[in-house]
Amino acid sequence: MLNKGCPEEELFSFFSQKKREDLDHNYILSSMCTLPHPVAVRAHCMFMETNLGDPGLFPGTASLEQLLIKRFAALYHCPDAGGYATSGGTESNLQALRLAKVQQKDIPYPNAVVPESAHFSFKKSCDILGIEMRGVPLDDTLRMDADAAAEQIDSNTIALVGIAGTTEYGMVDPIAALAKIANQHNVLFHVDAAFGGMVIPFLDKPIPFDFSLPGVTTIAVDPHKMGMSTIPAGCLLTREPDLLHALNIDTPYLTVKQEFTLAGTRPGAPVVGALAVMDYLGVEGMRAMVKGCLKNTRRLIAGMETFGFERAATPDVNVATFIAKKEDIPAPWKVSWTRPGHLRIVCMPHVHGERIEAFLKDIGELHA
Repeated sequence: MLNKGCPEEELFSFFSQKKREDLDHNYILSSMCTLPHPVAVRAHCMFMETNLGDPGLFPGTASLEQLLIKRFAALYHCPDAGGYATSGGTESNLQALRLAKVQQKDIPYPNAVVPESAHFSFKKSCDILGIEMRGVPLDDTLRMDADAAAEQIDSNTIALVGIAGTTEYGMVDPIAALAKIANQHNVLFHVDAAFGGMVIPFLDKPIPFDFSLPGVTTIAVDPHKMGMSTIPAGCLLTREPDLLHALNIDTPYLTVKQEFTLAGTRPGAPVVGALAVMDYLGVEGMRAMVKGCLKNTRRLIAGMETFGFERAATPDVNVATFIAKKEDIPAPWKVSWTRPGHLRIVCMPHVHGERIEAFLKDIGELHA
């Protein structure tokens, strides 16, 4: 810490310099986050001092959190669902597994059955909670093999996990089949829809993944991804409204005397930002945005195939993957690579049509 304070202009000149070192979103093709919608930014600024960790001090903000949960509950075909706003998919996934473990605390050596395509947050969560993570191989479409998942379940299994919009390939696991398996074995079934949860409901033909399937227990969704909220904004939804109370601990010096959340201090600003975007755009606006992202995804795939880059998968959501090499990508474009080594591009709202065409133009010139 400085002994003497720094003048404001000098301080923000330094900050501006550092901000310029960040990558330009115009060239970021690798992220599942995007530029926040202007209404999210406006809402965030209005509520930036609020703390949902002590909700009795901010009852208005707390009521908006519950309204956000109600919006997702209705979207996911269970109007009475419960839940809360998390910091994102990692926290939501951790809490879902924590809930499974608490509910079945008599199992000495618990395990969770998880697809090999699962986000790395499940490895962290299982390490923290002392749960054996059993990986399930994918089928030839890069979706979780439901039969193989069923074979992994035994008397020590406390949770089954399916992904609705995988991080690497944009695939939706056979959630309906997995839900039936979870029901048969009476285990918690968690659907990680951190990405797909704000894409799939707005498709022309939505893929079943939510509480409309009887076996689904919990769902994770991240409004700071396709919901265009400010960061961090996630949600964990539970079919039973009071299910999370199994995680309650005493908080005697707060305005509420028990809490089931993971974080203590929880910012209200991005939560209200998420609600602002949902209510501003509505179903029609979200459907139009998703339609645009998928149109850009198809255009990217067609353009890359024209240049001889074979697609690695045909995605369910707006993630495109190709068989390519790192030297095939021109600067300054920022892409990413899957674990098997495929080129991965996420067509987020900021990756609009003009950016796709600019990328394809650069690809074409590099390989002319």
